[in-house]
Order: sequence, then structure tokens, then C-alpha cells
Amino acid sequence: MDETVPDLATGQASTDAMMNQPAKVYIWDMDETLILLKSLLDGSYAGSFDGLKDRDKSVEIGKRWENLILELCDEHFFYEEIENYNEPFINALSEYDDGKDLASYDFEADCFSSPYDDVNKRKLAYRHRAIKEKYAKGLEKILDQHMVKVWNDLYSLTDKYTDDWLSSAHKLLEEALGKSTTMPTANSSSINCIVTSGSLVPSLAKCLLYRLDDVVSSENVYSSWEVGKLQCFKWIKERFDGPNVRFCAIGDGHEECSAAQVMKWPFIKIEFRPDAPHRFPGLDMPTIQNYMDVIYEPSSKDG
Repeated sequence: MDETVPDLATGQASTDAMMNQPAKVYIWDMDETLILLKSLLDGSYAGSFDGLKDRDKSVEIGKRWENLILELCDEHFFYEEIENYNEPFINALSEYDDGKDLASYDFEADCFSSPYDDVNKRKLAYRHRAIKEKYAKGLEKILDQHMVKVWNDLYSLTDKYTDDWLSSAHKLLEEALGKSTTMPTANSSSINCIVTSGSLVPSLAKCLLYRLDDVVSSENVYSSWEVGKLQCFKWIKERFDGPNVRFCAIGDGHEECSAAQVMKWPFIKIEFRPDAPHRFPGLDMPTIQNYMDVIYEPSSKDG
């Protein structure tokens, strides 16, 4: 499966930027790395604090996130229809998309179903394009005022309960792109990608709900559900590789660690234990750079 290679800032390699400094591609795991969900649901996050965190509150927060993710997927991302047709990335079926104007397209009447032939792949490609457009707009343009408040309140509650895990992770991804409060747009040739073992559509929903959509474009989210993380890593390398491009994988699991070893990329292991060496808050760009310098020759142009 081949993917069209875009420009490095949005997923596209800028020749000038790559000549001026090494381009860096950060490959992040999502669950239990950029966000916490499973460990909230099963109480393991609270358990790691030896009674200092309320386990019941953790489980309640996790269940609320589960419900919100499913609601967004079902009501806005066609999930009931396309749940059994996972693709590894949002542009995977772009060759089947004829560019039809979807403004007045009736998704409910197009009879998307099995068999998974070219006709139905085109219908799925339309849905993927519609999801991509909604992702680009952001949740505040999709949800009503009540749901925006529910979402914002849950995010704030979760961030407070996890000692700023979510906002710290987001801030680091901003820094990876060269963003700052004085420079709100990316000013480097770096990119963030997410490779998650979850299926694609719920993963895109999570990116929106956990406020990662401004630091990870929809084209840079990969689902390893069927293909495995190593295959996703290979696609990312094919897409962005060049003479000065550097890659770094960050995650909590064995699979991404093994895949990074095969690719000869640095790997940083995230753990939620309060005494863990790498977690949020805590992990910072100098630490990531140190890991990269072990694998790649340090450059005076690295920041």
C-alpha cells in the first residue's frame, strides 16, 4: 500500500528546511503515552500512587472518556457503518476517491456495505475525506455548546487528576514542532506522527478529544491494528526519509520498542509510575535530543 508523500510542515518535506537543518520525525504512541485511558479504567494508574489517588474517581473518569469517544465516533465519524473496515491511515483509499463534492452527498442513502469492492471502497474513501475535513475544523465546529462544555470539563478534570499529564504531553508536542507562546505556528522542519494499536477512526476521535489535532495532522495518524507497528514505522520512514532526517519513537509498549530497534531508531519508554524516569510531566526536548544524539551524530544546528 503506497501513500502519497506530502510537504514536511503538514506532512510534506520542504527541501529548503531539510537543507538548513536536520528534519526530525517524532513517532508517538497514543494510549498510556500521550494520553491515559486504560490505566484509568483498570485503576492501575491510581494504584501506582500507593493510595494517594482515588481509584474510583479514576475508573469514573475513564468511563466518561470511553462514552465520549464512542459518541463522537458514532454521531460524527460514521463508526457504526465502518467499524469493520479499518484502514491504517486516513489517505489509504485516496486512489478510490474521485473528488466528488460531498456538500450535498447523502451518506445514509449510498448503501455502503459488503462486499468490500471498488464501489464500496469509493464510498469509504468519501467517509474518510469527510472525517478528515471535520478533523481539520476541530471539535468546537462539530459539537454543540453543551457537548463542548462537557468535553472541556472532562479534559480539565482529567488533567488535574493526572497532575497535568495531558497538557504536559501537548506542550511537548508543540515544542517538538518549534511552537511557543510567542511563535504559535510551527517554525521548524519537525513533524509529529502517532502510531497506535487502536483502530483508525476512534484514534482520530481521541486526537480531537485530547486536543492533539493542532500538533498532529490527520494524515500523520497511523493505526497498526492489523499491520503492526513495524510496518507503520516503515511507511513513515519511506514517506519522510532523506539524507538528514532523524527519527525518534516514544511509547510505553514492547511492540514499538522492538520496531524502533529494527529501524535503528532511538526509543524512549514512557511509564506512568510516579518514580518513572520518563513520564508526563517530566519528559522534555533536551532529553529526547540526548537519545537521538546516541544514534545520530550530534549537529551544531540541533536545538
